[in-house]
Order: sequence, then C-alpha cells, then structure tokens
Amino acid sequence: MEPVAQRLWQARVSGPTTDPINLADELGVTVLTARVLAQRGIATVADAEQFLRSRLATLPDPFLLRGMEAGVSRLVTALESGETIAIHGDYDVDGISATALLVEFLHSIGGTVSYHIPLRLKDGYGLSAEALEQAAASGVRVVVSVDCGVSAHAEADLARRLGLDLIITDHHQPPQRLPSACALINPHQPDCPFPDKRLAGVGVAFFLLIALRGRLREQGYFTDRSEPDLRHALDLVALGTIADMVPLTGLNRLLTRVGLQVIAGSRPGLRALRAVAGVDEVDCSAVGFRLAPRLNAAGRIEDAALGVELLLTADQGEAEAIATRLDVCNRERQELEQRTLIEASALVAELPESVHSIVLASSDWHPGVIGIVASRLVERFYRPTILLSVENGTARGSARSTRDVHLYQALSACSPVLTGFGGHAAAAGMTLSAADIDALRTAFDQAVQSQMAEVQQPLLEHDGEVLLEELDAATVEELAELAPFGIGNAAPLFRVCQVRAMGVQSLGGSHLRFTARQDAYSLPCIAFGFAPRRAELATCVDLLVTPEINIWKGRRSVQLRVRDWQPTTVEG
Repeated sequence: MEPVAQRLWQARVSGPTTDPINLADELGVTVLTARVLAQRGIATVADAEQFLRSRLATLPDPFLLRGMEAGVSRLVTALESGETIAIHGDYDVDGISATALLVEFLHSIGGTVSYHIPLRLKDGYGLSAEALEQAAASGVRVVVSVDCGVSAHAEADLARRLGLDLIITDHHQPPQRLPSACALINPHQPDCPFPDKRLAGVGVAFFLLIALRGRLREQGYFTDRSEPDLRHALDLVALGTIADMVPLTGLNRLLTRVGLQVIAGSRPGLRALRAVAGVDEVDCSAVGFRLAPRLNAAGRIEDAALGVELLLTADQGEAEAIATRLDVCNRERQELEQRTLIEASALVAELPESVHSIVLASSDWHPGVIGIVASRLVERFYRPTILLSVENGTARGSARSTRDVHLYQALSACSPVLTGFGGHAAAAGMTLSAADIDALRTAFDQAVQSQMAEVQQPLLEHDGEVLLEELDAATVEELAELAPFGIGNAAPLFRVCQVRAMGVQSLGGSHLRFTARQDAYSLPCIAFGFAPRRAELATCVDLLVTPEINIWKGRRSVQLRVRDWQPTTVEG
C-alpha cells in the first residue's frame, strides 16, 4: 500500500437561503467573512449573532440532561451529611481535566473528595473494578465517573453489590443496554432532551456542577460560605474539550472561547506547562499540539494522576516540578511514537491497495502511543486504522477513522470477536483475545466496506477563491474573530489561483518559506512539511491557504499558512 499522494479539493457550499452580501450588511462585516459564515451553515443574522456573540448566560438548563436530577440529589445528600465523594476519571486529557474540575469544585464548597485515575498499562480503559472495591473498603458510598462508564455493565453491577451509589457522567456512544446506576448522565442516551449532544466528558461534568451549584443555592447552602464562580473553571473545560477533538460548535465553541481567555490568565499548573512547552499565545493549536500532549504523556508513559496534581496545585514550585516531569514523559512518548510509526509503516507497505482498512498488531508496541500512531497512519494512508498491543494473550487496541466511516458502528459489527469496545465516530478503543486478531481484521474490513464502497481520497474543504489583494490585515483580523477553530469550525481556508512562488527557501529541513505573487500583489507564505515538494513550485500553482496575522518584533503583518497546492490549470 502506498501513501496517499493527492488530496481532493472541494469548496464548501452555502445554504440555499444564505445571501452573504445581505449577511455582511446586517452584521457589519466584510462579504468575505459573511461568506465564510454562510459556508458553515450560518444562514441568518440570528444564527450569526449567536455564533459570534453568544454568552454564558444563554447556556441551557443542565437539568435537561437525563439523569441530572438523580445525580444532583445524591450529591447534595452526600455534601450535607459529610460523606466522601470519590471521583473516577480517565487517563486522557478529557478525563484528567474533568477529574480536576470536580475535585476542585467539591473541595471549594467544603466537600470531602478523593479521586482515582486508572493506570493505562495496569487497569486499561474505563471504570476499574479494583478501584470500586478499594473505595467501598475505605467507607466511600458515592462514586462519580467522568468521561467513562456508559458501557460498564459489570462494574456498575459490582458497585451496587458493594453498596456504592454510582453516578455515571460520560459522553461516549452508549450501548443498546445501559448500565444500572444511581444516575447516568450522557447527552447521547435515548430520550435525553438536552439540546447539544456533542459535549466532551469535561463538558458533561461542567453541567453537573452548574446544576449542583444551582440546587445548593436554592437550599441556602451558600448562606455562610462563598459560592464558586464556575467561569474560573472554564480553563479546564477548554483544555479537555480541545484535546478530545469534539466539534467546536454550539456549546463546545462557547465554553472553549471563554475557557481560552481563562487559560491565558492561568492557574499555576498551566503557567508551568506553558513555560516548558514554550507557549506564549494560547489558542486551540497551542492547547491541542503543545499543552495537551504533555498532559497526555503522563497517562501514556507513567501515571495520569500527575496531570490532575498539576492542574490542582496552588504551589508554583510544585507545578514547575510536575510540568518538567511531564515534559520528560512527552519526549519519551515522542521517541516511542516515532519508533512505532516506522515499524507500522513498514507493515502497511506490505498490504495490498485493495484493502479498505488497516489492522496491525505487535507485542513490541507500547499501548500508550498506538492511538497517536493510528492517527498518523490515517493521515498518511487514509484508511480506518486499528493498532493493537499484544501482551499475555490479550490485545488492547486503539482505532482512528476517516470522514467516511463511523468507527463505533464499524466496531459494533465486529463485537462477536471483541471482549470490549467503546468510543465514537472518529476514535475508539477495544480489547480482544490475541487469537482473534485475524478474525477482527476480516470483520473490520467488511464493516468498513459496508460504509465505504471504494477507498476515498482525503478531502480538503475550502471557502472558495480569493485574490491576494483581498487579504489585508483588517480582513484577516476580522476572520480571526471566528475562532476558536477546530473540528466542525475549521479555520478559513481559501483557494488562491495562478500564483508564482518567489524566493523559495528551506526552513528547518522540512519546511518551506516563499512569497506568493499574484499579478501586482504578494504575501509571505509558510509551508510546514512541504520541503519534499519544493520542485513543484517551479511552475505556476494554485494554493490552499489560511491567512493569519504574524507578529514579529511587535510588527503585525499578514502571512499565509499553506495547506496544499496543485499545478494551476490556466496560467495568467
């Protein structure tokens, strides 16, 4: 199998009722900005106002989440009677930040709280039976799961036998039969009227706290104690939401936009993490590619509880020590990842082009990095991919998908050969007997083919054609107001046709820097990872670019970040 060499370019299509010119007039923005809004399905002035200027005051009633009433009632009882509340998190950034969120809030209002983060190599994904047993043995009677539990039937039954009241908060796709618990809060469960189903695990936990704080306020709990301002906790919500790659639309966009402002102020742990990662300006890219990987590295290589400690500490010295340790873990993770990627790529090279999916296994692969490597293989070969780490006859896997295949549905079709699985459309995890790997390979390819009859090209959706002369600093700064950018709200991407690349230079070995010239106009460009394609710039090309403001020595100027290019069809 060969890596995908070409990407399909496709212009986003505006809704039939959207007129960008009228939208621009009504909003007081440029037609280009209005066009970008329209191509994201924002068809009316009211929709655009909500997108651009939504406020926390517009958040929906948290009690619309099914199970919220039962969960809040049990927590109020626990707080009033002084019971210990145990938080059971997960080892990724979503689970780490959600755990820190609940622990910090409950501590701040006088609650007694403990927490448990499973060890990836020892406990695996999800609710830990051993952790539940330890909680019960220590006298705990209330356990709240965050970012996990919706598929934990056996563990929920165990909790009931142990006398534990289990409150499950999760955002993953639920199975047909739900676990039995004191409360199950998940916007995806049947008959849940909550208006936005796309929350991250930390987002669900945040709405639990909104509901709990409101109920406590009604009952006079804050008469003689301070009431926490939950806005200050939105840094944790933004952190987990960005890292979990949920769509940055609707509530996720609002919570993330405000949360990024809070991160910029920063708690000690995030200040220290920003320092070791070299992050000055906090945006989704900095969180997703520089802060979150360091938090994730603890769970992949060592103990994810380090991440919780970092987020909770009020001591700057302790924060700096933990952040340094996480940075070391991240470097080790990068080395493991690169080695695994080389080995996995060699195995993929032996596969025929006819297969629709990639399923690889090895006893030499660290389970903490196979999810990252699976993502790299999807980028390179554009097939839904499962990587499995095998130990003592058991295979633990991570899967990543393309835009064409719903991963959870595909794995559901493979359930006869799996001992457990969970996830959503784009990412999932599973366990199975090593003896069933070949059966999984066959079943998964068949499931993928049922959704994707032919192997597809990766798609780059853009916002139509622009001229370089349109991309002045004021326009580019206005486009930046559409942030935060991520899944579901991509950064503006434009086609610039008939461009000559002038002064092409290598940068750092893998990257290119050049000036794009179109007629009498020119703008500087940066093309990360495009050095191997330098020769293609000898002729006239069409560029796909994201315009951005570059700040250098206090000077602000427009720069184009190049995403792809193709030979121009007609030279000017």
